Amino acid sequence: MPIWRRATDERLRSPHDAGASGPRGQASARAARCGALRRRHAPLDTEALRGELVTVYETTEEGWCWGQLARDGYVGWLPANALAPPGPPATHVVSALRTLAFPGPSIKLPPVAGFSLGCRLAVTRTEGPLAVTPAGYVPACHLAPLAAIAPDFVAVAERFVDVPYLWGGKTSLGIDCSGLVQVALTAAGIACPRDSDMQEKALGATVSAGPGDLRRGDLVFWKGHVAIARDGATLVHANAFHMAVAVEPAAEAIARIAAGGSAVSAVKRLPDRPAPPPA
Repeated sequence: MPIWRRATDERLRSPHDAGASGPRGQASARAARCGALRRRHAPLDTEALRGELVTVYETTEEGWCWGQLARDGYVGWLPANALAPPGPPATHVVSALRTLAFPGPSIKLPPVAGFSLGCRLAVTRTEGPLAVTPAGYVPACHLAPLAAIAPDFVAVAERFVDVPYLWGGKTSLGIDCSGLVQVALTAAGIACPRDSDMQEKALGATVSAGPGDLRRGDLVFWKGHVAIARDGATLVHANAFHMAVAVEPAAEAIARIAAGGSAVSAVKRLPDRPAPPPA
């Protein structure tokens, strides 16, 4: 579905107040592409994954809704047909990079939908290896309970390697740098803003670390870009140079981006997470 513009407490670019209320809707497509203009081919700002809640403030006769995404506060226009009334509360989240929904209890049937990691679904029951949802029959092994927490957000990001770069994307069909960080951190139970400048302000503590000094999970920021440290020597990031999510040496990425006129603006380190209790 389309067309979202970000909103923060001090900057809600909307004709409505930040505290305004409206009817709730739910993203019903695999992902709702979002931006700031009521045009089919308008620039993409972000996407609402299936199951994300949206507050709708206005609906036009042309079939567009102006609303706000509950999870990260983005506001903007999206097609009205990309929303549906909220259904049963989600019980599970897609934990596979991508999965399919079938119209009946057989994987031999042509799928009716596809969902990316992070999409939320309501499971009503299971039939053998398939979970039954309002969207169809989904492989149960591709789902996790809604409260499940990925232990390593970097490992989540690494699963997207070779996914095409897409400005504003948040799915396994296409993703951008800050979308990769947001999707990975969300899977790990860490709240994360949508855009890289907002992430730089909100996440972690600033550390002095260059290539060789990075720790796994450090976030390396430039103006308009962010990468995730895999270790002291390599980064994983969605970027327009490779037009994909790629792993590359940190020193090479930093030098290449600096040659284009952008120096590292910050390295942020997230707090250590407590070890899980023994089983």
